[in-house]
Amino acid sequence: MPTVSVERSALFAHLGRTYTDEKFDELCFEFGVELDEITSEKEEATKSATVKLSKEQLASLSEEVIYKIDVPANRYDLLCIEGISRSLRVFLGDIDAPTYTILPVSDESSSTMTVIQSSTSTIRPFIVCAILRDVTFDEARYQSFIELQDQLHRNLCRQRTLVAIGTHDLDSVKGPFTYDARAPSDIKFVPLTHTDEGREFDGASLMECYETDAACKHLKPYVPIIKNSPLYPVVLDSEETVMSLPPIINGSKSRIMLDTKNVFIECTATDLTKANIVLDTVVAMFSEYAANPFSVEPVTVNYVNESQEVVRSYVSPEMYTRKETATVNFVNSLIGINVEPEKMVELCSKIQLGPAQLLPATSEEEGPILEVTVPPTRSDILHAVDIAEDIGIAYGYNNIVRKVPQTCTVGGEQPLNQLSDLLREEIARAGYIEVLTHGLCSINDNFTALGKPITAAVSLSNPANIEYQVVRTTLLPGLLKTLQHNKSSSFTGGFKLFEISDVVLPDDKHVITETIVGAKNVRRACATYSGPTSGFEVIHGLVDRIMTLCEVAPEADYVASSGNAYKKVHCKDGWHYNIRELKDGDVRTYFPGRAAEVLLTSPKTGGKQVVIGTFGILHPDVLGNFDINYPTSAVELELDYLM
Repeated sequence: MPTVSVERSALFAHLGRTYTDEKFDELCFEFGVELDEITSEKEEATKSATVKLSKEQLASLSEEVIYKIDVPANRYDLLCIEGISRSLRVFLGDIDAPTYTILPVSDESSSTMTVIQSSTSTIRPFIVCAILRDVTFDEARYQSFIELQDQLHRNLCRQRTLVAIGTHDLDSVKGPFTYDARAPSDIKFVPLTHTDEGREFDGASLMECYETDAACKHLKPYVPIIKNSPLYPVVLDSEETVMSLPPIINGSKSRIMLDTKNVFIECTATDLTKANIVLDTVVAMFSEYAANPFSVEPVTVNYVNESQEVVRSYVSPEMYTRKETATVNFVNSLIGINVEPEKMVELCSKIQLGPAQLLPATSEEEGPILEVTVPPTRSDILHAVDIAEDIGIAYGYNNIVRKVPQTCTVGGEQPLNQLSDLLREEIARAGYIEVLTHGLCSINDNFTALGKPITAAVSLSNPANIEYQVVRTTLLPGLLKTLQHNKSSSFTGGFKLFEISDVVLPDDKHVITETIVGAKNVRRACATYSGPTSGFEVIHGLVDRIMTLCEVAPEADYVASSGNAYKKVHCKDGWHYNIRELKDGDVRTYFPGRAAEVLLTSPKTGGKQVVIGTFGILHPDVLGNFDINYPTSAVELELDYLM
């Protein structure tokens, strides 16, 4: 959860009320946020283990009380003092939720952004813009303006990879504006960080400076986003003045100062939806300081092709107000309350979901339908559940009466999970180390490296990298990669690993909740032995041990081949297993003639033999593919059949 730090005196001034720390903590709980810590600048420095200050430096720090408030990760409207105080005042009934107004364009040239689509599409394809007119800044407002941008960059913008915010003094530049992507050597300007010395950089030298200059270390994490790109995104005015080099830094000329009156906001992005949310949030929070509060002037964004023809156009910001619905019965049932529909309409105003109204019921069972108005600041409202959650906050958590459930149920572990846990304990007692590996892997690791043909698997449409292309269909690659990354461990006495987890297999027939999912989870146990010898007998012994623990008896011909090694133990009636050699070419994962399959006969299989797993010595080619230096044996069994 993001943490927002606000000065207590400033917050109370915004609220028009004062509270004791205990009362404010209670208010935060009622509103659905948490007062995490009460501190001060001086106290923070005193407690810091990394920053050591002298007595003189400590004495100069402020003792002003600071509230650190934890807010929900999807409540972007609470990331600054303006948003927190406004939401609390609406919650307390002191004010109504504001209505946002999009003004007519006052200057056509300043309200146009031209996007060179052929170049920007290769790096950051989208941009949205807005203009705040006649804004009045003071030191506190200016600082909050900067902090909101930082909070958004850390959260929704994902460290500027998805969206980067640029804010400019509109009176210092000249429209219309252009968003382009150019070669680093063609971009020359004085960045905001070097305003005092007036030093000019080109794109490439600026990246080098930010990577090495200690004074600019706060910008270093963003350099890799564009550094290796042949083109850098750049926002320019009509005189080719560089306003910003997103997502890194703004230009010095268009910097915002305390006397700035007209603010031009641009958000470049790889995700247009998130860009609109970010822009709407910034506008909604700081348009209250405009001469006409909660008003914004739009900007038309035109995408042009190489022939300078407009191929796409839209107006931003959206400041989109939408309608969402939830049935009154659903809200009452989910929260555990019994609120009259008319009262529920009133509660919506406390949580900025008004004006709300009741719609006629579509059926007697559903009852009346509650329609709420979602403002542009509430992008977190996506479903009827979100409406119910906010109505629960407006109703008051402390007002919900505790009730004994009308049904009596006894919780218990799922049988498959219980079997898995019991086997984990027993396999660990046999000297194996349990590992937990990634559920995603590459196609090469899952198929080719194991000597298997590439078959159907659940694949990702946009994998983050080549290591996460498909959901694994076998546990073996994870264990072999674990061996690969633990070559420094001692293999003298054998290195044993195991994992009990799910794999996902394509399945067009398996039906859950009347829907063909197309895939199913299968619980498997996989183990490997790696050492000076192959350890085939060790893995074979583990197979027998697992079967014994599951009370499955070996068949007579299997017992006969074991000599006097088998000791009879209690087993379930009708449950038997056998071992059959894998023929050459059946599975190329194993060494020819040194692999077997495990056959199970049980009432669950209808008395027929079913292959529930394989084990054997891994083929040298497989070991080479995973860079494993020692002979290795492995086993993989499906556990669902053993229940």
